[in-house]
Amino acid sequence: MIKNFKWLLFASLAFVACNNDDELTIDANSSDGKALTSGTAVVSKYIALGDSYSAGYSDDALFIEGQKGSFANIIAQQFALAGGGEFKTPFMADNVGGLLLGGNVIFMQRLFFNGTAPVLVSGRPSTEATTKLTGPFNNLGVPGAKSYHLVTPGYGNVAGVATGQSNPYFVRFSSSATTTIVADALAQDPTFFSLWIGGNDILGYATSGGSGTNQTGNLNPATYASNDITDPTVFASAYSNIVNAMTAKGAKGVVANLPYVTALPYFTTVPFNPLTVSILGGGNVAVGQATVTALNTQLYGPLKQVLTAFNAGDRINLLSSTTPNPLLIVDESLPNLSAQLTAAFTPSLGLATATFYGQVFGQARQATKDDLVVLKAQSVIGAEPTGIPAPLNKFGITYPMQDKDVLTKAEIAEVKVATDAYNTTIKSVADSKGLAFVELKAVTDQLASGGIVYNGFTTTSSFITGGMFSSDGVHPSPRGYAIIANLFTDAINAKYGSNFKNVNVGSYRILFPGSL
Repeated sequence: MIKNFKWLLFASLAFVACNNDDELTIDANSSDGKALTSGTAVVSKYIALGDSYSAGYSDDALFIEGQKGSFANIIAQQFALAGGGEFKTPFMADNVGGLLLGGNVIFMQRLFFNGTAPVLVSGRPSTEATTKLTGPFNNLGVPGAKSYHLVTPGYGNVAGVATGQSNPYFVRFSSSATTTIVADALAQDPTFFSLWIGGNDILGYATSGGSGTNQTGNLNPATYASNDITDPTVFASAYSNIVNAMTAKGAKGVVANLPYVTALPYFTTVPFNPLTVSILGGGNVAVGQATVTALNTQLYGPLKQVLTAFNAGDRINLLSSTTPNPLLIVDESLPNLSAQLTAAFTPSLGLATATFYGQVFGQARQATKDDLVVLKAQSVIGAEPTGIPAPLNKFGITYPMQDKDVLTKAEIAEVKVATDAYNTTIKSVADSKGLAFVELKAVTDQLASGGIVYNGFTTTSSFITGGMFSSDGVHPSPRGYAIIANLFTDAINAKYGSNFKNVNVGSYRILFPGSL
């Protein structure tokens, strides 16, 4: 039915190299010639709290050059010109990225764009999680951390890594097996802090296509899985506790709200309707047109006819030979019509085959513009499901893409409701404590709708070519981190009367190369 199906999403992308020099020389004078000042903030001891974004995670990994370019490190360089002290980072062992636990690879090396698609760099990770670093450290950004993890004792205990109760990155530099991230921050008597946390309270659910659980109403985070949405009340409690602790001795700070993660290129790159006749024909339009006719006759037509009889005909439409066609997906929010399909197909297909059809298509439909196909699913389209016989052996075409591959309209709504609740908490706490506030959600929205201009460079959220995000589609590029640092700096200046300078984002790469 379909031969030699192959979809290369990035085959037509042209990679444009940009300035590879991300080392900046910063003088101690502001743009108007005045000496830099921290205003009413005291920046002698700056601590950064957060997750992978604070740590400088990029290209699906943590590595030295990425950590050097974290927004927190860029801010610390500014602070150093106005009385700021040393900003110590728990650096990884290499620029390969990835992580070992007891000599075994638990996180793979970083990605880079090879001109066609993101691929793994060569080399093996050499950073061992059980090798303790000597602290204390100022950058306490921990990849994978959720809001409540910052105040969870034992999050740096190596014994809990295998069960997901602790974090191997924090294991490397936690002061003890029983401490908390916030406790390690407070032990240093910080005078200023940044806090950007909450993204992971939603992200795992979204990147897994909504295959986790929305835990709204469950106030016990100990029962949550990694791909679950954190209850907004749990988030509010954790966030308030973090800020209360950090400000208890008068420290100033800056906090940021959360974008809709669904605006990230991880969710906006793969179209819901990639199935043109050229694609279906493996590059041969005539073969594609014949394939469309065969699919409509043998599968889509019979399915639509039966579903229409059960008032669900809108789930499936016939394929077009002139316009791009949507993917076939599973939607677990739909009523399951497996039994009805089985009964309807039994006379023509026999009980065994009809039962199989009922199981496969009971909650199937075609994707719409309101669904988001996750980035990693681009390699799944047209692939063969394990153990599924022809002619139903093409994901997205004759066999539905699974829950993990697509974030449906209903799941997107859950993500946005949770994000809005978290952001309400963040703004309220910032206002009540008199903290600088960074409106990052609006900036992310702008990146997705035309982009923003810094130093003459237009930056967008387009995957690979936009300049803002790295090759994992979630975390910022070096230039993206520089832009974020500038947004934090602007908020700090506005709140505390400081005059820290923005960095020139054009001096930062848009992507890391394969070799560093």
